[in-house]
Amino acid sequence: MGETVLFDYWRSSASYRLRIALNLAEIPYRAVSIDLVKGEHKTPEHLARNPQGFVPVLDIDGQRLTQSLAILDYLDATRDLHLLPTDPAKRAQAQALAHSIAVDIHPVCNLQVAAFAARLTGNRDGVREEWMARFIRPGLEAFETLLADFDQGPYCCGDTPGLADICLMPQLYNARRWGVEFADLARILEIETTCTRHPAFAAAHPDAARPAD
Repeated sequence: MGETVLFDYWRSSASYRLRIALNLAEIPYRAVSIDLVKGEHKTPEHLARNPQGFVPVLDIDGQRLTQSLAILDYLDATRDLHLLPTDPAKRAQAQALAHSIAVDIHPVCNLQVAAFAARLTGNRDGVREEWMARFIRPGLEAFETLLADFDQGPYCCGDTPGLADICLMPQLYNARRWGVEFADLARILEIETTCTRHPAFAAAHPDAARPAD
């Protein structure tokens, strides 16, 4: 059905999630950079791929898919990644853990939201860092507490990488980028160490995905 193509941006959290999942599924793909800083996501060419003007967009199996959580669900269903438990109650709990980041933290901390917040203050120095800290730190604290309901072994919800791990790692990258402290969150740190050592996560890291200048 042709090659798999990922339209992404190296620092995009949602794109980072997709890179991890594609690596876990061992799906070869060609990455096409859509530079958010340069506004390439708002060009007619990209809006034809996704009218929302977001990344990632994934061309796979003859389909064009958008929205990272929906694409992750597709990859889980078609590549048997076991990103969520099969038991309905445990599945809902694991989804809630992942969504606490992907649905509650990420949308208010993406590039265009932070840029708008900065403009409202006249681009005052430090406002983006304040904005990020306001949402990321409490969100990670809640995530740390929620982890107590799961048996880390050694990932968020068990002994293999799951949806929560895929959502967590990009958010930790953002936390460090914006100077948000989380060194006191012991469970999160343990999971981060485990994920960092996994080849699928390491190959998806923004430093590995950044296009050459």
